[in-house]
Order: sequence, then C-alpha cells, then structure tokens
Amino acid sequence: MAGSTGEQATDYRSILSISDEAARVRALDQHLSTRSYVQGYSLSQADVDVFRQLSAPPADSRLFHVARWFRHIEALLGDPRDKGEPFELQASKSRRVQPQWFPPAGTEPCKLRLYNSLTRNKDVFIPQDGKKVTWYCCGPTVYDASHMGHARSYISFDILRRVLKDYFQYDVFYCMNITDIDDKIIRRARQNYLFEQYQEQKPLAARLLEDVRAALKLFAVKLNETTDPDKRQMLERIQHTVELAAEPLEQAMHSSLAGEEVDGRAEVLMEEAKDLLSDWLDATCGSEVTDNSIFSKLPKFWEEEFHKDMEALNVLPPDVLTRVSEYVPEIVEFVQKIVDNGYGYASNGSVYFDTVKFAASEKHSYGKLVPEAVGDQRALQEGEGDLSVSADRLSEKHSPNDFALWKASKPGEPSWPCPWGKGRPGWHIECSAMAGTLLGASMDIHGGGFDLRFPHHDNELAQSEAYFENDCWVRYFLHTGHLTIAGCKMSKSLKNFITIKDALKKHSARQLRLAFLMHSWKDTLDYSSNTMESALQYEKFMNEFFLNVKDILRAPVDITGQFEKWEDEEAELNKNFYDKKMAVHEALCDNVDTRTVMEEMRALVSQCNLYMATRKAARRRPNRALLESIALYLTRMLKIFGAIKEESSLGFPVGEPGTSLNLESTVMPYLQVLSEFREGVRKIAREKKVPEVLQLSDALRDDVLPELGVRFEDHEGLPTVVKLVDRDTLMKEREEKKRVEEEKKRKKEEAARRKQEQEAAKLAKMKIPPSEMFLSESDKYSKFDENGLPTHDTEGKELSRGQAKKLRKLFEAQEKLHKEYLQMVQNGSLQ
Repeated sequence: MAGSTGEQATDYRSILSISDEAARVRALDQHLSTRSYVQGYSLSQADVDVFRQLSAPPADSRLFHVARWFRHIEALLGDPRDKGEPFELQASKSRRVQPQWFPPAGTEPCKLRLYNSLTRNKDVFIPQDGKKVTWYCCGPTVYDASHMGHARSYISFDILRRVLKDYFQYDVFYCMNITDIDDKIIRRARQNYLFEQYQEQKPLAARLLEDVRAALKLFAVKLNETTDPDKRQMLERIQHTVELAAEPLEQAMHSSLAGEEVDGRAEVLMEEAKDLLSDWLDATCGSEVTDNSIFSKLPKFWEEEFHKDMEALNVLPPDVLTRVSEYVPEIVEFVQKIVDNGYGYASNGSVYFDTVKFAASEKHSYGKLVPEAVGDQRALQEGEGDLSVSADRLSEKHSPNDFALWKASKPGEPSWPCPWGKGRPGWHIECSAMAGTLLGASMDIHGGGFDLRFPHHDNELAQSEAYFENDCWVRYFLHTGHLTIAGCKMSKSLKNFITIKDALKKHSARQLRLAFLMHSWKDTLDYSSNTMESALQYEKFMNEFFLNVKDILRAPVDITGQFEKWEDEEAELNKNFYDKKMAVHEALCDNVDTRTVMEEMRALVSQCNLYMATRKAARRRPNRALLESIALYLTRMLKIFGAIKEESSLGFPVGEPGTSLNLESTVMPYLQVLSEFREGVRKIAREKKVPEVLQLSDALRDDVLPELGVRFEDHEGLPTVVKLVDRDTLMKEREEKKRVEEEKKRKKEEAARRKQEQEAAKLAKMKIPPSEMFLSESDKYSKFDENGLPTHDTEGKELSRGQAKKLRKLFEAQEKLHKEYLQMVQNGSLQ
C-alpha cells in the first residue's frame, strides 16, 4: 500500500470512528476497493491501526477486499492480537507473499433428466449404485415376423442405452426377455401344426370345399361377435377373399373339368383359406395336440429371425437374455412366495393375484402407471390372453380385476408340474420372476412400449412389490411411443404391419435409425414416405459435408502447414462449434432429446458449409484442423447414436458393411492420380481445342466412374473434388440428372413448338383480308356493309353504336396485320 498520506490517514480515521463493527468492515471494504494492497507496497501506520481493530478476516465472502487485505498484513505482522513487537521491527521483516486465491463462480452443470412414466415428469436420473445402471426391457412375443412396431421400441431403447453408456459414461447392465410361452404362441403353433397335417392328407376338392364352408360358418360367428370396426373390416376382407376363391373350384366341379384344372383351383383355395381353415381346425381338433415340442418349434424359429433383424438394424444385443421356458422353476417359486405373502390365491389349479388385498395394503399401490385404467375389463382380458377369458376362467377370480399368475393348462396346451397341478405361467409374472432373479428387489430402469403400461407393467409392478414387500421395484419406467403407418394405426392382429425385413429392402438400417433420431423416443412416430424422405435428405446432407472435409484433408501440406493462423472467420466458427456442443449436451440431458440434437448438428454443418463456400469464393484454403475437429465430433455423436456401425475414423464408412478392407484408404491414392491426370488432359484439350477429348473426359466423370461408386466434381479454377459415394446413390443421382436434362429438353422443345404454332397461327390470321374476316361468322351476324363490316345481328337487329365501334377497331387491327403480310410477300421474307 502507498505511504501514509494525509488523505489516506483521514480515510482510515473516518473508518475507525464507526462504532458498529459490521458497518466498519463494510466501509473498509469500500475503501480498499479503490486501493492496491497486495503489490509489494510498504505498510502505513494507518493500515496497522485498522488491522489491530480486527480479530479475524470477515466470514462474508462478499467482503473479499477486506479478506485479502487482512491475509496480506497478517502474513507480514502476524496475529493482530499479538501487540508485543513494535510496527517498525515487524515491517523490517516484511516479505512478499502470494495473494489469497478465489475459485471462479462457474456455472451449474445440467443434469440428465428422463421422462418417468411413474411420475409423468422428467425426473433427474440418479442410479441406485454409483454409475452402475440396471435395466430390464420387455422383449418380443415370438410367434410371427418382427415388424416396424418392434423396430420403434428396440431402436429407441438402443439409442437410449448407447447414450447412457457411451455419452454419459454409465455402466449399463441391460437385460431383455423373450416370451416363448404365451396364448398367441400356443394358438399359432397348434394352427400351424394342424394345417400342415391337413395339407399332408391332400384332401379331395369336394372335401376341401365342404371344410371351407364349415370354416366360413365358424368365421361368420366370430365376425358377428366383433365390435371393433377396424378388425371387423379386416375380417370381412378375409371372408370375401375366401368366398371368391371358392367359386372357381365349385364351377370346375359342376362343369366336370379336367383333374389338373380342379387341382389347380383347389391349391388356390387352400392358400387363400389358410387362416380360416387353421381357426376351424384349431377349434375342432386343438385339444388333441399334446406334444410340448410343437409349442417350442415356432418360438424358436421366430426368435432366431428376431435376432437377425436386430443385428441388421445395428441394435446391440442384451447383456443377458432370458426365455420364459428356461425360468419356469423360478416363476413357480415366485408365485408361491406371493401366495405366502398373502397376495395370491389358488383356484381350480390356477393362481390369481389378489388386487383388492394388495391395494388395501398401506405399503402398496395398485395401478401406479395408469390408475385411471384400473377396472378396464377389455384391457384386462387382453392381458390375460385369448385362451384364458372363458366364462369358467373368469368365475374362478375373487374380483374381475384379479389376474393370472399361473394358469391351469387345458387340453391342447403345454404344461409344467407345480404345487397347484400341471399348468403354465401367466404373461405378467414372467418378467417379474426373470428380472427379479437377475436384478434383485429394485432396478434402475424398466422399458417397454407405450401400450404395455396397463395392464402388463402395472401388474408387473404389483406382483413384484408383493414378492419383495417393497414399493420401489422400478425407479424409472420408460415407454417408447406408438408407431403409425402413414397416419394409420399399426396392428399385427389387423394384418396392417410392415416387417423389418421389408422395411430394410427400401431403406438402410442407418436411414431408419436417422428417422427415429429425428423424432422424440417417447412420442408417436409416423412411418411414412415423408418421414423417410427427411431421413434420406439428412443422411445426404451430412455425408456431403464429410466428403468435402475428407477432400480438404487429402490436400498435401507439410507438418507446419497443418496449423494455420486463425482469422475472424475461424474464431467465429469455433465459437459456434462450442455453442453447438453445449446445446447438444443440454438436449441430451433433457430426456435424451435427439430431435433437437440432430437439428443442432445440422445447423453446425450449415455454418461449416458457409465457411467453406466463403473460403472457396475467395480462393483461400479452409482451416484443416478446425474442420477436422468438427467432423470428428459429429462422427463420434453419430457413432454414439448407432448411426455409424462400421469402423470409420471420419464420417460414414464406404464399402460393404463388415468388410475388413478400408476401401477409402486403399483406392483413394489411385483415384487422386487419375483425377490429376484427367485435369492435365482437359487443360491440354482446351488449349489445343480438341472437343472429342473433353467429351471423353466428361463421359468418364458422368458415366464410367459412378458405376464404380466414384464421384468427380469439377470446379472452375479449382482442383477436382474426388468422393467415394454409395453406388446406388450415384445411380439415382445420374438418373435424376438425366431426368432433369430430359425434362429441360422437353420443355425447350415444347416452347419451340408452341412458338412455331403461334407464329403459324399469326401468319394464317395475317393472310385474311379485313373485308373477309367477319363474313364467316354467320352465326353472329346477318348483314354486312361494302367493306365487310357487320351491321345486323342474326335476328336482323341493327348493331348498337358501341358494338359497331368495337368491330371497327378489330377491322383496323386486321387491316394493319394484312398490310404487313402483303409487305412480307412483296419483300420475299416469308419462309
């Protein structure tokens, strides 16, 4: 501090005169805010006098000037309460010391929040055990081909799982089940088995017709009982199709046609009536099917197909997979403990969950997810299964809301031994038993489709908490949104679904995933041509950016040339880069909002494209290192989302998936040489004026290389840009370019034709003398004057002055045109 000037001593005296200590310290802080007191100046006696008035630095962090001043003098003089040594002696021992350091205030980091169906809010995600996350996901019931509804759920959960694991760095243990025992599986397995047996018998045409008629009668009963309009419409279509297929066979038999003709029509009917005959056979002979292996063959086949579909979609396999058929002993034990705890009861060989008793318990709640749906008998019966809603089964329950934990097997159903007699697991109990066995009394996350909330997941919660006698079996319940097909409800029972295999024939796994990423995982997604077109355009947009950056990085530079001075443009782009990274992070924290993330990434690429275009226009090279950093970041995010499957250091990989060969690094040096050679040849051809060589060069670019998945982009005054692109994409681009050129040519020819027709029509009009132009219009006029001008209309009435004036103007205009024509004839200028 500066020496003891009169002004400073006066200031300190006024501070010392303040009796209230708090006010005195505030005044001192205000005074010190205008002074330097830590930069090596010698102390004044006024400093020492004020220092002796304090016993310790202030606790209030806002008075940091006093705190720093106090620490500085304390380091020189020691404790202010020690008044033994005179100031002069201590001052002579003074030494410079580091000032007190204060950390920056910083900003509060955003926390991951997930939409929790248990609260219907976005809750802060807090795992129960540090960074470890236990996660159970409801898997498929494997009785048919996986469809886009399955893709909606499993791709969405795959994205969430990858983000938690690879972005937020959680240690995720992911468990999924396969339902291979279920009413749908039992019915379908029986139907397939009985229909195959029926086909092997090769029934005669007469018997086939008789059986189809019997099946149609049973089907009519089912149709009459159906109230759902969509399902009824579907059943009516099936009925109509079968009736149409039966008519040709009936006609062939009545007409005594040849055997081959009858057999051919019988085969058609057999195929068209498969569903009806299968239902009829199951109703009449289903109880005779007793071999358990029949019920395992079907789910085993479709499970294998499901795994193939998931691999094709780049969905990570679960850490552990559970099958109901492998956990029957654990399920029996689980059911027994629920009964022992007082929440289940046996009835006619089945075991039911007592919802009334569970709900009456103070420590439990029934219907946590959808309390408003409790008592919905239609939903409850769908949860019980088609084979378990007969009148006798319903009468076994204490309450209509009770649901089956264990079902007594009827004839024609698989069965396992248990304390209540031979039976099979209920649908809801399987997940509780398998998840409980592996994940214990409480898991972090449980996931499934939106339509599983009630009754399946509410019943899972109830029976699991009844088993563990707790109220927290699941901490966060995540449900993916519905999927519609072009705005219409998708349903396997309505036969209105698209299989994953069919979807992959139209679009790649990456394109499907991008479509999902561009929508919220918890909202309804409409799978339509517009949705997929948006995904295709996004993929193309990102890929072009990656290809452009790769081209820039391939330009040869020395080591020092890789690091260039940043101008304002680079500083601004880098600021935008970090702003976008923060926006992406905040979006991922906000319920893994990939839709916003994708838009932020698109905006970042747009800024990069603008920067590159500006540099290109100025004939200046873009900053390699900055663009590479941005491209690598975007690549990393797309890898986290599972949109890049193969190993790729930057951008989308080139070549067939799964190939060990790095196509880009292998062929690009040769393509670069070809490009440079072509540029040299084109330069010579332009100088020597050899158009044939230029045409060959263009043909190489436009026709030959695209067939090989190579795109050459020529830019005036700049080197040719070389890009490796998917061959199909280039073929589509070439066809589109040809279409545009042909359309342009067609429009040009059409315009020329119209112009020619207009000129011909004008010439024909010019040839007519004005005296003859109205004579042919006898339907309008009856009399004309000596010049050919009309005077009376068809009824013999004289034309008004206004009409006559209008016709005179037309006459004069034609007179002028005809004179022009005569002049052209005289000059010989007519073609």
